[in-house]
Order: sequence, then structure tokens, then C-alpha cells
Amino acid sequence: MNVPENPFKTALAEKRRQLGAFLALGDAHSAELMACAGFDWLLIDAEHGPNDLRSILAQLQALAAYPVRPVLRLADHDPARIKQVLDLGVQSLLVPMVDSAEQATALVGAMHYPPRGIRGVGAGMTRAARWSAVDDYYNQAGGQLCLAVQIETLAGLDNLDAIAAVDGVDGVFLGPADLAAALGHVGQPMHPEVRAAVEGALPRIRAAGKAAGVYCADPQLAAHYATLGASFFLIAADAMLLRGAAVAALGRFAS
Repeated sequence: MNVPENPFKTALAEKRRQLGAFLALGDAHSAELMACAGFDWLLIDAEHGPNDLRSILAQLQALAAYPVRPVLRLADHDPARIKQVLDLGVQSLLVPMVDSAEQATALVGAMHYPPRGIRGVGAGMTRAARWSAVDDYYNQAGGQLCLAVQIETLAGLDNLDAIAAVDGVDGVFLGPADLAAALGHVGQPMHPEVRAAVEGALPRIRAAGKAAGVYCADPQLAAHYATLGASFFLIAADAMLLRGAAVAALGRFAS
């Protein structure tokens, strides 16, 4: 048995458009529902969503039957947490609040076994290695791991070129909500200054040879960002879709 191929990593390398959504509800049943919608990738959100190791595992198992690509967003840069989720079988990580090339380099190291990195060895007990059913997991695993880092601060913008140049970073994702806060426009991700920051960053990411991503729920704006180099997008969130549908349904009867 071989390590499963990672189509998300391949798509980033080929700069193919990938449309994704947040999984913020922390539930395997709703994750499977989202898998049937046709998204290219789904982001299990452990930064703002109520996810732990057990709920992450359940969602990975629910999504495994579908062609959608699972990606996990962690809450922090903790190498021990990275080790745990990789052992669960996560192959693609989106890590928030990356402000420097040093942080990006440390994240790459946390994902890989020595001598390249510091990931702890214990594949015989892990889903990632199918409990030793995968032949030569230690040498196979690294080639299918994918790291996307989020730029969400002024320091991240200042250090963008150096971050994007780090070997082992597959993609760089821009977070307009946190960038808005960093730029003094909290709650205004569509502020002209925020848009200008995104528009200035996307070509720099592509110039470094890395996939560029951004959260954008507006189709026309997403198309504009694509002309500037963006190829992977988050366009929706399960929690927001559910609330929006619920409010709309009630509104049809309340009016």
C-alpha cells in the first residue's frame, strides 16, 4: 500500500482554480453534506471552529469517500499539534498568522521527519500510515504533504517575499478579515485599503512561484483576483450558509 496521493498539492503546483469552503460546525455529518455540494476542497477549521482531534478525525473519515480535498486549519504553530494531526492522516495544512520566513521554515520542519525536520516517529500507531500497512511510510509521506501559510498581519505583508520563497511552502493564502483589522479597518474586509493590499500581494506570491489564495465570497471580485494570480479560494462557510438559509426561509413567512 502507498501513501494516498494529495490532489490538493498537485492542484496548487499547477495553479489550477480550486474553490473551497470552511467547515466550521465541527460535525462529520454536515461535513459529508458539504462534500456532496461539489467543492474542490473543504477546510476543517480548528482555529475558529469547535474542532478537536476527535472531530477532525471524524470529518476526515466522512470526507474520504468523496473526491473533495480535505485541508486543516490549525489554531497555532505548535509542532506537537502538527505531529498529531499529520498522524491522523491530514496531508494539507493551512496555518494562520505567519509573519516571517523563520516561522514558515519552522512549520515546514514540524511537518517532516529528520533530517529535514523534527516530526516525531510513531507511524505504526497512526491512521496516516494505515497502522504500518503503508510500505515505507517514512520515506513516502513527505512528498504528499502540503503547506499553505496565511498572511494576515502587517508583518506578514512586509515579509511576504521571504515567506513565499521558503522551500516547503506550497501556497500563500491572504486573510482579508484579519488584514482589515491590522490595517485599522476591523470588520471591513472590503475596505479599499484592504483590497489594495490583497491586489498588491497576489502578484508577489505568484512571482515567487507559489500558489496564491484568498477568501472571497464575491464572484466578480474573485475573478478579478484570479487575473492577479489567485488560484485557490475560500468562497463560503457551512455555518454562514446555514444561517443565511435559515434567515431567508423565516423571512419568506414573516414578511
